[in-house]
Amino acid sequence: MTMADFPKRVVFREEGAREGFQSEARIIDTADKVRLIDALSSTGVSLLQVASFVHPKWVPQMADAEAVVAQIKMVDGVRYFGAYLNEQGLDRALATGRLKQYGVLTQYCSESYAKKNVNRSNAEIVATFPRLCQRYRALGLDIYGIIIAAFGSNYDGDVEPASVLAAVDQFVRTAAEQGFTYERIVLADSFGWANPRQIIGVIAAIRERYPDLLIGLHLHDTRGTGMANFYAGLSVGVSYFDTAIGGMGGSPFATAAAGNIPTEDAAFLCAEIGIATGLDIDKLIECVKLAEEIVGHPLPGKLARGGSLTAFRRQRG
Repeated sequence: MTMADFPKRVVFREEGAREGFQSEARIIDTADKVRLIDALSSTGVSLLQVASFVHPKWVPQMADAEAVVAQIKMVDGVRYFGAYLNEQGLDRALATGRLKQYGVLTQYCSESYAKKNVNRSNAEIVATFPRLCQRYRALGLDIYGIIIAAFGSNYDGDVEPASVLAAVDQFVRTAAEQGFTYERIVLADSFGWANPRQIIGVIAAIRERYPDLLIGLHLHDTRGTGMANFYAGLSVGVSYFDTAIGGMGGSPFATAAAGNIPTEDAAFLCAEIGIATGLDIDKLIECVKLAEEIVGHPLPGKLARGGSLTAFRRQRG
């Protein structure tokens, strides 16, 4: 492994305002959600997930999704979009008239989690792909695939690389049958089971079979391996990651899952090893402090406490 294996530039999809807030027990005021999103818009982030269009019965925190979208100040160069679990959620997101949505195809490497999250088996989910693809193409949406619990789950245990490859095979077949190209396929460590060796091995196996497929990672830091897994992904050329300011996040349906890897920590590491992100680290630190003020408790990210090295280096000349 050499620095030649690392990407020259990395893109982060900021999820704090969606996955972060939805994991908070106290209902956050709409105005505070908008404040954080507006602050994040000034950090240089290019992909910003702002809300989740799910039934308020299941995720009460996201009941104000439309109100949030209506009030944010959109900045040129930032793609704002929302999460959804079904077509009703997509319809709600599109009806705002302000979001640039993705078409999402999802598979699960944990049947139990699929049942808990969307009340369907993975086979039932896959059966909807042809109709979904036709609708996404009719709407002109970019399509990406995501494999949930790709490295293990608290419900069904370890996941073998062969299971992940089978899901990727299914995605590739669907694209060939429906005549489109994925923007990317994301491997989600939804429960924080992954380790660096596993990350490298699974991605290598996918690349061996599909060398041109763009892979992304969605990492949780449940057991303290999030940043190590991030570095492992970088080391094999992954250039797309889901992150959350301050390490916010988790899932109401993924028991004991911690937050996503912190955007600011990941951006700092990239800067230190010479990988471009386009992000303003000082502004990210300000966003962490704002997020902590809003949620009323410390967040697990490290950079906001330790500080960037810029000031120290200036002092030393």
